[in-house]
Amino acid sequence: MSLRKVAFRSLVSCLAALVLLSGAVLAQKKPKASSKSKASTAKSSKTASKSSRVSKKDSKASKQKATAKKDDKKSKNKRDKASAKRDRDDDRASSKKGSKADRKRESAERRRREAERRAAELAERRRREAAAREARERKLAFERGLRTETVANIAADNTDGEDLNVRRIAVNALGGHAGSVVVMEAQTGKVLTIVNQDWAVRSSIKPCSTIKLVTGVAGINEGIIDKTDGSIENVTTRRQLDDAVAYSDNGYFQRVGKILGNEKMIEYARDLGLGQPTGINLEGETAGRLAIGNNNARIYSHGDDFEVSTLQLAVMASAITNGGHRVLPRVPRTSVEKARFQPFYKANVDLPQTNVRRIIPGMMGAAEYGTARRGMDQDLGVAGKTGSCIDKGSWVGLFTSVAPIERPKYAIAVITRGQSERGRYAAGIAAQIYHALAGTITRTDRNLAQTEFHILPKNVAAAKKVVINDDDSDDSDSLDTMQTQPDGRNVIIVGNAERESAKPEKLVKRTGDSKPLFAPVIITPEEAAKQKRERLANPQ
Repeated sequence: MSLRKVAFRSLVSCLAALVLLSGAVLAQKKPKASSKSKASTAKSSKTASKSSRVSKKDSKASKQKATAKKDDKKSKNKRDKASAKRDRDDDRASSKKGSKADRKRESAERRRREAERRAAELAERRRREAAAREARERKLAFERGLRTETVANIAADNTDGEDLNVRRIAVNALGGHAGSVVVMEAQTGKVLTIVNQDWAVRSSIKPCSTIKLVTGVAGINEGIIDKTDGSIENVTTRRQLDDAVAYSDNGYFQRVGKILGNEKMIEYARDLGLGQPTGINLEGETAGRLAIGNNNARIYSHGDDFEVSTLQLAVMASAITNGGHRVLPRVPRTSVEKARFQPFYKANVDLPQTNVRRIIPGMMGAAEYGTARRGMDQDLGVAGKTGSCIDKGSWVGLFTSVAPIERPKYAIAVITRGQSERGRYAAGIAAQIYHALAGTITRTDRNLAQTEFHILPKNVAAAKKVVINDDDSDDSDSLDTMQTQPDGRNVIIVGNAERESAKPEKLVKRTGDSKPLFAPVIITPEEAAKQKRERLANPQ
């Protein structure tokens, strides 16, 4: 065996012995360590118990402290709440005191503002009342001025050569109206009277709807208005010529005028005597005015930019109805002229008389059922045209007419001015004059519309119920909506005219003298029963 192996075994043996020795030593020391640990464990348990008792005491103390703290907090909160409540109560009390004072101040301020408002309203009401009173006073003063001027002018009229009886009739008919009247012989031009010569001869005013006579004559002669039925060429309207004149339809004549044009209108106005003196033997006659260059549609219906005198209207109505003669009006001054008056014509209306006279049925309609119907004696054959509009600061009422229409003897023209004046009142003045002169009017053809113009008679009673433009005023001065058809024909869209529902006429009319033709037959119930039994017994 080698040396190396012996050494290795010795080393292993030593290590084994060393391990055994170490184990024995450890076994002897172990009980001592456990006793120490037991002692330490006991000591630690005592310490733990003591600390537990201390912690319990600390926990109880902390709880007591927390409870005390909470109690303090609660009491503090109570104190705070009580303090806040006292503060609120104090604030409320002070606010109540303040709000009461404020309310008093606000109430006083409201009363002050209300008093100021009422005072302002009262002042405004008084101001308006004063303004209205002043306006009424100005209006009354203006009206009084017109009447005063009329009375003064009438007093200053030169009545030499006039028919004083006719003058008295005309003055009485004019009454309290501010205006002028012309009564003239339509065939000769002999002036019977001119009331208020300053206004009738020397002053001019807007013709209003009387200008429609010029528009109508021009439209007929130019072929714009069909002579047969009175319709407008290629235009649909709610009325035809006759009713358009009678009811003074503004839209109808505006449409005619738009086709006619201003130049033609002025030409026909001159033909009928407007825009030039009539030639009467009185000084200072006015020529009036023509609406040259004015293309507004109102010149054809309302006469805007035209001015005429009362005498010019009388001459125009005569020229339309006496065969186309523009008479030279004259007042007979000498005894020879008075005894044998020689008529003179200043000019003739150089137009076909059938065209000129075609306007006459509408003038007849105005007096029968249209704008001049009130108070008009239908048996006298009056034909005329009314006009109403505002000019020179007031309303103007006009009426120009002749009678009897089949061969006019009188031409009467009336123009009135004032806030209440209208064409129907001017027509009423003329109606009184015609009524007073009725004994000198002789009718020769009471059916002129049928015999000359072949126009069927109208139901006048129904026509009076139709709503019409009584005032000829500016209220309906615009053209209705116009549309163009594909064929180029203009169609006017207008509202439907009011129509009267036709009531069937009774075939038998009872009168005060109506008596039964046969004696009455009385049948008793017994007789009726007997007749019934006989019919049942003997059926046929």
